[in-house]
Amino acid sequence: MLYERIKELCRNNGTNITALESALGFGRGSLSKIDRHKPSNEKLKKIADHFGITVDQLTGVQTNEQVDGYYQNKDTARTAQQIYEDPYLRILFDAAQDSRPEDLQMAADLLKRLKQTNPDG
Repeated sequence: MLYERIKELCRNNGTNITALESALGFGRGSLSKIDRHKPSNEKLKKIADHFGITVDQLTGVQTNEQVDGYYQNKDTARTAQQIYEDPYLRILFDAAQDSRPEDLQMAADLLKRLKQTNPDG
């Protein structure tokens, strides 16, 4: 999960894992093991600082204040927080930063309807 978040941050910042490892002085391939071995706080801080985010944002620990900082629109942030808190809708939590709140709500409503139609899926 953390590795996927780091890959996403790399992709969004026009880099890749290998380049990040090199820039931070980490051994090649070390980040691919980050989900299996608990990384040090120092390592997490280096990664977060590199991307200009907090360690909590990097690791997915969210507060309303942090979510508001992640999304460009406060209404989108509130909608995303509601979606995040619903275990069936968390897949939408990584929606694009520039999503409109009504787009997020429409997707959430669609997933709710799908879940009601197919409770096993």
